[in-house]
Amino acid sequence: MSSDGAYISLRGKVWAEVKTVLLGVVQEKKRDYTQRPDQEVKTANISYFSRMTDSETFIELATGEIDRRGFLQTEQVCAVQDGAEWIQNLIDAHRADAVRILDFSHAAQYVSDIATLLRNAGTPLSENWLKEQFHELKHQGPEKVLEEVGRLLKDHPSVKDLDKKVNYLQKREKLMQYPLFQQQGWPLGSGCVESANRCVVQERLRGPGMHGDHRNVNPMLALRTGVCHDRWDETREQAYRHRLLTRRSKRLARSAARYEVLEQEVKKTLLRFFLLISPSKPKQTQVPFPSHQAEVAATSSGLSEKSPQTSCPAQSHPWRRFTRAKK
Repeated sequence: MSSDGAYISLRGKVWAEVKTVLLGVVQEKKRDYTQRPDQEVKTANISYFSRMTDSETFIELATGEIDRRGFLQTEQVCAVQDGAEWIQNLIDAHRADAVRILDFSHAAQYVSDIATLLRNAGTPLSENWLKEQFHELKHQGPEKVLEEVGRLLKDHPSVKDLDKKVNYLQKREKLMQYPLFQQQGWPLGSGCVESANRCVVQERLRGPGMHGDHRNVNPMLALRTGVCHDRWDETREQAYRHRLLTRRSKRLARSAARYEVLEQEVKKTLLRFFLLISPSKPKQTQVPFPSHQAEVAATSSGLSEKSPQTSCPAQSHPWRRFTRAKK
């Protein structure tokens, strides 16, 4: 298993990382190649899984392809990669017992950076210093190489960024036991996944003047990986079923939203109805008069008691006599 990340350009001049995990079977190389005459093994039956997402989600999504290839049931597995932290978390999640190998080119690049920093700072190094360190690292192991770069750091502590490069290599000493890894028959380089970044991901999503939409990247990656490891028919069927399920979920979500709005309207209508048919008005309670008003009322009531009762005038009362014209 090898993992790496590659950057693509999105709309709005935004760069995003696409993570890729490559799975394959290590086999003995049957014929020699001019470019790599010393290579004894190769990786065959390769398949890919790529997504543009965060590391935790990628680790979860990659489970399907890893399980399909039988990676979880294989007796012996190795993971050749660079030193990124998310890659170590990926290995811990799926096969913590895997043989972890730091890509030899990646380690050699750090040794080369150390030489460049020292020479730019005016520190003399022999012309064959790099070749000697590379040969020692690949055929004898990292022990003497780490001692050498540690000595250079101790002699030149003021060189900028030199401590970062040296500490990076020292922390990964167990991942650089290249003579042992070669005896066990494991590859030392992650060139296959780096080639996948270029030929599988960037060839389709990073063309001249190409800026993709973030919503279309993962669907395109799913189809692209299906084409590259000859599983187009299966990938197409999976994409078709996923599209139907997505449409169904969206339709159910819209129906649920409409039902919720309708339910709220019904509740409001019933509330108005109950308010209209509410029982008779509550009895009004008599508010007592204030103290000074009570005294005025008492005085007026006392006067009314002393006054005689009034009655209608009699029929013979002068007020009831009306002048009438005589005939």
